[in-house]
Amino acid sequence: MEVTEIHRGRLIDHIQLVVRDLAAARTFYGAVLEVLGIPLGGEGDDYFWADELFVSSATSAAAQGVLTGRHHLAFQAKSPAMVDAFYQAALANGGRDNGKPGERPYHPGYYAAFVLDPDGNNIEAVYHGEARRSADSVRVRF
Repeated sequence: MEVTEIHRGRLIDHIQLVVRDLAAARTFYGAVLEVLGIPLGGEGDDYFWADELFVSSATSAAAQGVLTGRHHLAFQAKSPAMVDAFYQAALANGGRDNGKPGERPYHPGYYAAFVLDPDGNNIEAVYHGEARRSADSVRVRF
């Protein structure tokens, strides 16, 4: 089967990497992202981010207070109801609670749920509130 079209921007909302040495990670990702033309979007004492990549220390509040399987993956949801359904499906199929559905303080309207997958990775579904998108996805055609 030949692939002639792929979509980007409709599944992954962000990924969080929990690292042992934040300074070393800042140096590494700063350098490789600069080469790729992607600037850092912001940083704090225990985290930094660029576009969909969020990197934090294990002691960061963003790490949810529990060192998980070291990966945090967030899926995009189109509504709070979809976040709720994600949470129920995850719990019914081997996931464990890591944060019930509800609003979070990251920005107004941030509604999310967190579960641990069977390997302990922190998996999130997030709805960012009412917003207009320029497109459902970026379509790449070959």
